[in-house]
Amino acid sequence: MKIIGAGLPRTGTSSLKSALERLGFGPTYHMFELMQNPEHAERWRPVLSGEPADWDHVFAGYDSAVDFPASVYWRELAESYPEAKVILTVRDPRRWHASISSMAQPDDATGETRLPVLERMPERMRKVFEVMPLMDEAAQRMLGDGFSIGSPMEEETAVEIFERHIATVRSALPAERLLVFQASDGWGPLCEFLGVEAPLDEPYPHLNDAETLKRMFSTLLESDELVTPFEARS
Repeated sequence: MKIIGAGLPRTGTSSLKSALERLGFGPTYHMFELMQNPEHAERWRPVLSGEPADWDHVFAGYDSAVDFPASVYWRELAESYPEAKVILTVRDPRRWHASISSMAQPDDATGETRLPVLERMPERMRKVFEVMPLMDEAAQRMLGDGFSIGSPMEEETAVEIFERHIATVRSALPAERLLVFQASDGWGPLCEFLGVEAPLDEPYPHLNDAETLKRMFSTLLESDELVTPFEARS
């Protein structure tokens, strides 16, 4: 593991995944990887249940990891891979609250939450969504009881959790090992931190996490075929 992403979901993590892979630090694990590889649910189940983690097994085939559920285990990963650098993606905490809460808001047409219900999922995808409650429980252990992806959060609670997470990561790691980063910073700080040249005439990727997830979920509800986030955006 070369790069550990400590940023919470909806902080530009899909853009960072794309950027890291462009710079040669991939493949990069993201929640999308779990969606595309349902068998990975069994890699995560023991970890999410609180058992000792075999991180080499969990991330077999990947050189970096960002987003949920990897990011809530940033401390454990940093200890297991002491040579890895850590990137903490951030954004305005109130805009973050609005973004992450949208995943749990009911759809106006169906009354269901935007996270697809298990009964409507193709059989091959159910194993992923069966471990979602374990992910939420693990995140609450790491971030605080008020955190949830599947249920709406109070704004002040969410802001407090977000800011506390940032402060905790900052205080736990030496400055030379940690980059606090947002997508608007562009290639410069990221490439300097990683010690690589910035791509010439190529803008930093700006992928919309929320729209990508919605499109992916919609596609998964309609087909047993797995899609990549980039296919889901087309």
